[in-house]
Amino acid sequence: MLNADALSQLRQLKSDIEENKVVYPGTVKATNGRFGFVALDEGRDVFLPPEEMQKVLPGDRVNVTEQEVEKGKTQGVVEELLESRLTTFVGRYLVKGKGHFVVPETPGINRWIFIPPKERMNAEPDDYIYCKIHKHPIKDGKGQARILRVIGKAGEPGIERSLTLATFDLTDAWPEKVQAQADSLNEEAIEAREADRQDRTTQPYVTIDSPGTQDMDDALLAEPNATGWTLSIAIADPTSLIEPGSPAEQEAFKRATAIYFPGEPLPMLPDSLSTRLCSLMPEVKRLALVCDLQVNNDGSLGDYSFHQAVIRSQRKLSYDLVSNLIEGREDEDIKALPDAVANSLDQLHQVATALRKWRSEHALLSGDRPEFRLRLDENKRIRQIEPSVQNEAHRLVEECMVAANRCAADFLTRQASGLFIQHPGLRDDRIDNIRALLESHAPHLSDVDANSADGFRQLMKHTEQLEAEVPVKAIISRQLARAELGFKAGPHQGMGLDAYTTFTSPLRKFSDFYVHRLIKSALWDTPMTALTEDQLESLQQAQIRARQAANSLEAWLKSDFARTLGDETLNGIISRTVPAGFFVRLDANGLEGFVSCKDLEGKYGFDPVTLRLIHNKNGRIFQIEQSVKVRFAGVDEERRQINFELVEAEEIQATGKPASTG
Repeated sequence: MLNADALSQLRQLKSDIEENKVVYPGTVKATNGRFGFVALDEGRDVFLPPEEMQKVLPGDRVNVTEQEVEKGKTQGVVEELLESRLTTFVGRYLVKGKGHFVVPETPGINRWIFIPPKERMNAEPDDYIYCKIHKHPIKDGKGQARILRVIGKAGEPGIERSLTLATFDLTDAWPEKVQAQADSLNEEAIEAREADRQDRTTQPYVTIDSPGTQDMDDALLAEPNATGWTLSIAIADPTSLIEPGSPAEQEAFKRATAIYFPGEPLPMLPDSLSTRLCSLMPEVKRLALVCDLQVNNDGSLGDYSFHQAVIRSQRKLSYDLVSNLIEGREDEDIKALPDAVANSLDQLHQVATALRKWRSEHALLSGDRPEFRLRLDENKRIRQIEPSVQNEAHRLVEECMVAANRCAADFLTRQASGLFIQHPGLRDDRIDNIRALLESHAPHLSDVDANSADGFRQLMKHTEQLEAEVPVKAIISRQLARAELGFKAGPHQGMGLDAYTTFTSPLRKFSDFYVHRLIKSALWDTPMTALTEDQLESLQQAQIRARQAANSLEAWLKSDFARTLGDETLNGIISRTVPAGFFVRLDANGLEGFVSCKDLEGKYGFDPVTLRLIHNKNGRIFQIEQSVKVRFAGVDEERRQINFELVEAEEIQATGKPASTG
């Protein structure tokens, strides 16, 4: 038995060891396996073995120490939980013997979590459930959860959307104060705000949109003048009805954007506002923030001004009807248009043509990538996927919106504060690869400074029609940084503009709603509260979450629909390559699926410069935009990823142009 002195010495030794430990703070990163990592604040990753990963959850902030397991290799030991960011999640209810568990659907939680008897809410096996962490596993690796809500069972109509909402902590329900605020507003509220506004109710504004659209943000008008046209863009003005800091504005900030889920969108504002009182519906008075601008004959922008107005849209016109009018076709609906409306549409087409010509010469145009519309059946699953053709009417509206947004960006640039969409161009970590790509396949462009606005424009324009062994522009386009919001004006490289913002969708995007506040505060001293840096970051994270939610639901519905493809041979092109294989986008319906290198003969290496997969012996190549034929090969249920089997591929030669083979 140890005497008192020995025990004291052991305690002191233990204390010294604890004091001398080097502790590193970091964030837990999960993997598809049972192990994980801690991304240390200092910039490196520490491996977490399965037994340590059992103690933590994805996103946890922890303190770790490192221990050497063999020469040159270390692993992390979790010492302390600082913060747990994963509080709620969704999963499937599982009963195994006497144990009741949730099998999480959240990526990275690769374990069952026990649910105590009092926390089960009468859930049944295979129910999808919305849960909260009841006991964190930090002490013993055995976490517990409690059920907050039973979502439903697999196969129920709409379960995919309900589960997606819960997964991303979104809801269809409006807080009571928001609903009460919306219910308190009516047509009289519009009349009460008309007094100090310009009356433009007799002018032939029209809205051009899809037939089913109800949240109509914009109405357009154009008139010729001596040097070009006066283009007038009327934008819905919800900031006139929604008080700064009110419950509806706070909820709009929290949601950040309307999410256009297939079949049933999730709005940013209550329907009574977004589709009725604020929507620029035809034949009713509506409040608008109007941008009047001079468009010169060459498509350049002249003077512009903003006005608070009352408008009365003369018509809601479909894209197809306007496109038919532009193309000179005649039908009864076109003949029924008032002369003033028909004349304005003709001028709008001329304006848009000039604007697009200017942008093609001085800025950048995005390519018309094929788009597809999902048609759902009575069970809220995909019945059909059909092409969504972009016609001249779509381009007309786009050019008018871009022009108005450029004016807003210029106006805010002149103010002390603003909100801008900045796009830096190439990702920082890909610049060396792009330089190597140009040196090999477009040496005349290798000295272009792609970090400058002019250089990036030059690079994208000159690679448009470039004949090279690899699709240079497509490779560059897949290595661009993400656009971000910022308070200071900066280049939008993707559009080839020195500054850009948007204010044309205030019913659908909070950033546009906020730009309305900024413009009106600067011009008419209307009240507003400026966003902080932290709030701006929260807004951007909410936008990202919304995109992830929409993509997640679409992936689920599409993977389910893919089972109807059968075993027929399908045409497509390679849309993306990764070291493990390549993704194919089908020509007929836009579905994307994965072809794994594991299912191909031989071994393939990945070239990070050309984004090619190259066979290590026979030199066979797979690259972006290569034509292929594939067959449906199943669905990866965990990732909800469609898998394809390669049937045939266009042959890509190591030099020269692609040559087709059978």
